Amino acid sequence: MSNKEKVIQLLDNVPGYKMGYVLAYIQGITADEETDDIFCQNMIENYENDTDPDKDKEFTLDECKKEWGLD
Repeated sequence: MSNKEKVIQLLDNVPGYKMGYVLAYIQGITADEETDDIFCQNMIENYENDTDPDKDKEFTLDECKKEWGLD
């Protein structure tokens, strides 16, 4: 049995709620570098073009922990 056949067989045993993890992993390992570079460039451009005046506001770790209820 080939590795591909083994993977397909194992997929039958993956619960539906975990399929998102499998899909994300497979998409990640099959993405080519150009697609990844385009995605990253789009993220940078979206950030740079964001008009939110607070986008560059910095928070301390203690402030974040307090907001998240972790203090």
